[in-house]
Amino acid sequence: MTGKAASEAPASGPEDTTSEPAKVPSTEPSGEAEASGPTPEGQPPQPQDPASQAPAPEAPAAPAEAPTEAPAEVPAATKPAPHSEDIPSAPLQLALEDVSSSSVTVSWEPPEKLGKLGIQGYVLELRREGASEWVPVNARPLMVTQQTVRNLALGDKFFLRVLAVSLAGAGPPAVLDQPIHIMETIEAPKIRVPRHLRQTYLRHVGEAINLQIPFQGKPKPQASWTHNGQALDTKRMNVRSGDQDSILFIRSAQRSDSGRYELTVRLEGLEAKAAIDILVIEKPGPPSSIKLLDVWGCNAALEWTPPQDTGNTELLGYTVQKADKKTGQWFTVLERYHPTTCTVSDLIIGNSYSFRVFSENLCGLSDSAAVTKELAHIQKAAIVAKPKGFVERDFSEAPSFTQPLADRTSTPGYSTQLFCSVRASPKPKIIWMKNQMNIQGDPKYRAVSDQGVCTLEIRKPSPFDSGVYTCKAVNALGEASVECRLEIKASATH
Repeated sequence: MTGKAASEAPASGPEDTTSEPAKVPSTEPSGEAEASGPTPEGQPPQPQDPASQAPAPEAPAAPAEAPTEAPAEVPAATKPAPHSEDIPSAPLQLALEDVSSSSVTVSWEPPEKLGKLGIQGYVLELRREGASEWVPVNARPLMVTQQTVRNLALGDKFFLRVLAVSLAGAGPPAVLDQPIHIMETIEAPKIRVPRHLRQTYLRHVGEAINLQIPFQGKPKPQASWTHNGQALDTKRMNVRSGDQDSILFIRSAQRSDSGRYELTVRLEGLEAKAAIDILVIEKPGPPSSIKLLDVWGCNAALEWTPPQDTGNTELLGYTVQKADKKTGQWFTVLERYHPTTCTVSDLIIGNSYSFRVFSENLCGLSDSAAVTKELAHIQKAAIVAKPKGFVERDFSEAPSFTQPLADRTSTPGYSTQLFCSVRASPKPKIIWMKNQMNIQGDPKYRAVSDQGVCTLEIRKPSPFDSGVYTCKAVNALGEASVECRLEIKASATH
């Protein structure tokens, strides 16, 4: 609705100037009332306002009179009479809410005095700078306290005022103190660097570089690039800048393209800058030289010098490999090794070895390696056993019983055993006796000697087998004996 009012304002302006040039300051609201007369809302007030409309016929009666008389008469006629309380007072707190490149929004508060008849609404009027005529924005009064004027052109400069309208007429206006100037909205430029470009951007030699950097700014800002503070080489580098981004493209990167690229976006005295570091790298060269320092045992010591070309970046280390002369196959010994000297161990005796060293950076290993000119011969060393003198200890010992025999009582018909233990070196001869009579070889007895434990088994003894049993141990250093009493008791009979 406000958009239509804004677009119709220029069309209604000339009509007002021709019909009521002298009534503009005070009678435009009444003109609005007249425009709304044919509507159902305007019919009731016509019969009630014959006195207020009496001056209307006087305007066409003297249209050719000097226009200076009309302005003198209109203010006196349109000013509310001191005894009239029907016309509302001026709206309060007229303020500018928002200004864009094509619209203006204003707001206000209702007047302090609404009049006895109340208010029909508000009329917003516009006067361009340099003009004396106020043009209504809305054809009819609107019951709103905020209004937007749309479809404005860039460069327009004008004043705004608002009037409260009742059935008795329009009250005094509330006018903005300062003129409104429609200008294109300026948005400060801002560059948004992608996350992967906030650290050093690595590319290999020969790869393409395509940087797309988005930015913001309104109207369209001007974008420019520099390389290490100097202008770009347009023969190798292409730049395309749009409304929202700028693209830097290099078809085939060279090491000379490394450095700091700075994007500058400028707009109306404002600017934003962003720096991007690019590093173009390639594989390093091999170590300058390598030398076989020493060979001892199963070890070989090597030394080499760093490469002259590191590939435009730091080295990650060296890779050391060895090869047996017989097979010629290379095996890696050390990887990403930082010192320039090393010792290769665990070489096989009787073999001859060659060694080579590669340099390594972020692009990988060098295409070639530094190889030793001499072979490392791992010779067999003569091994002579040198036994140490050994004094043999004499463990000879005369027999001695560590566990003697114990007296026992047994039942006839049930086998029984006698135990003792003896210690001696050399191993002694064990002799069993009953009542001082040797019983060796008697099938009724079974003698066993194991690890110094001596056992005598008496098979199914009878009372006749009761007596004193002796165990005697004899070797070259002496003899010892122990004895015990065995008693075989017959079972009681009934």
